[in-house]
Amino acid sequence: MSLLLVLASVIWGAAFVAQSEGTRYVGPFTFVSIRYFLSALLLLPLSLVTGRKNGPAPVSRAELKTAAAGGLLCGVFLALASLAQQAGIETTTAGKAGFITALYVVLVPVFGLFLGRRPPLRIWICVVFGLLGLYLISVKAGFSIEKGDALMILCAALFSCQILSVDRFTARLSNVILLANFQFLTTALISGAGMLLWETPDPAGIRAAAVPILYAGVMSGAVGYTLQIAGQKYTDPAVASLIMSLESVFSALTGWLILHQTLSGRELLGCAVLFLAVLASQLPAGRQGPGRSAASPSD
Repeated sequence: MSLLLVLASVIWGAAFVAQSEGTRYVGPFTFVSIRYFLSALLLLPLSLVTGRKNGPAPVSRAELKTAAAGGLLCGVFLALASLAQQAGIETTTAGKAGFITALYVVLVPVFGLFLGRRPPLRIWICVVFGLLGLYLISVKAGFSIEKGDALMILCAALFSCQILSVDRFTARLSNVILLANFQFLTTALISGAGMLLWETPDPAGIRAAAVPILYAGVMSGAVGYTLQIAGQKYTDPAVASLIMSLESVFSALTGWLILHQTLSGRELLGCAVLFLAVLASQLPAGRQGPGRSAASPSD
């Protein structure tokens, strides 16, 4: 089952390349809206039934209400995070975007403080090294952070809130795909409203961005999330998070292979420090840390 999570990480890492290509043709609201409408549409058949020992059964009314409420909250955070990510990737590389976004793995236990969860000392050490990595990646002479990098840092913070929200609701649901579907639909509607208010959808641009949008909607959204659910069912959450954080490595590799994007020596060092902080934050401890779920920032 760990191989399913590795495959999901590869898919999510390559999604940064698709998103980067998509910025050439459509605005962030348009890209995010269409990709998540596709994800919701594809997951609809799976989300209408609940798996049980004696076979699939219709979703109960209580399950539907819980999934709708959870999907609304998670969808708001996912919409804001995805829009910040899509806007930020216009002015940064796929590799940097992937590594900075991976900071959510460190931020989740920190934000858990507001829910009464106290991270161990090693998490605070990881936060310090994570900030050091961000400094090396993003901060230039004169302590200025580029716009794209700043949006990616905001994206990581928003994804942390989304992950904690998902964690609260998955414990109450047997059909987590239903939660994902409501989340995708909420994200699509919010970004769709922004598209109509602040962008002028161009059919020619949408056609030109069809392949990146299809990849983000079908592979990164529907397929990636399904692989994550299947893999996490039989994998310890800490180990699952560790495996899925590899998406930051795959984002840099695919950005280099497909888009021919390169990082400076300083940025590569920052990526290495940040990635090590991410890995260390997810190593199994004496007791399970905050959050059972580790939904991806490319979901």
